[in-house]
Amino acid sequence: MHFFYIGLTIGRFGKNGGENKEGVMNMEKPEIPQKSPIPVELKKDETYYWCSCGKSDKQPFCDGSHEGTSFQPLAFTAEKDETAHLCACKHTKNPPYCDGSHKEL
Repeated sequence: MHFFYIGLTIGRFGKNGGENKEGVMNMEKPEIPQKSPIPVELKKDETYYWCSCGKSDKQPFCDGSHEGTSFQPLAFTAEKDETAHLCACKHTKNPPYCDGSHKEL
């Protein structure tokens, strides 16, 4: 008889997976509103709330549709006035910004 050991790392995996605000592992998968980024005009020092669940009707921003799920919006503050390409597939490894992960879905 042979036994195999598979090492697992459990920890924080970002706002669209990993631990929720209570520190409990989030195994729910986000919905995918679209497979391309959404360009938005950000204003310096303004705080935004990026939707991590994919259910919001105001993509890429939160409208509270995550209520009843383990997802939470990601609050971020713009560092400068700019056009940013925010993730709409909810699989980015650099939330809230698009990193091209939608090309692999």
